[in-house]
Amino acid sequence: MIDTIIKDIPLTFNTALNLFSPDNIDKGTLAMLSQVEFTSDDKILDLGCGYGVVGITAAKIIGAENVVMSDVSEKAVAMARENALLNGVDDVKVVLSDGFRNLQEKDFSLILSNPPYHADFSIAKHFIEKGFNRLRVGGKMYMVTKRKEWYKNKLIAIFGGVQVSEVDGYFVFCSEKRSVSYAKKGK
Repeated sequence: MIDTIIKDIPLTFNTALNLFSPDNIDKGTLAMLSQVEFTSDDKILDLGCGYGVVGITAAKIIGAENVVMSDVSEKAVAMARENALLNGVDDVKVVLSDGFRNLQEKDFSLILSNPPYHADFSIAKHFIEKGFNRLRVGGKMYMVTKRKEWYKNKLIAIFGGVQVSEVDGYFVFCSEKRSVSYAKKGK
């Protein structure tokens, strides 16, 4: 069990050894959360939620009804549901989904993800390309990784721009959806 404070909110998380970062809250996740400002009119997707740190933090701030959490792992989804209950936000929606494949929701104002960046880029490519389509115009995608160039280039190619912040050795990317179609290629 992890007891922590994120954005001045005391939180408790049960974890499991076969889930990402079972002994403490991942520093990359904390770096990303340090860059995000939540507002009361947000609709948030925690993409690849693991045991629920990002989505539960968001739900505590803006209300569980405004948050969707998803993960490809049945164990992660079960743990995220357990942690939502443990932290008093059990109305949060938690979906078993391989990326966007089982998610029906759209018009998110924020999509937050700490993708598995040590694997190949196919997961991140899916998250970025399909995530763009699930954001409302003006919505933002945040990602955190240890790698910079591929993510920077991919986000620019799809969104037309990206802000990159370096926090505790991690790169936090933020891209805003400014139109309904992918960015135009340069001439």
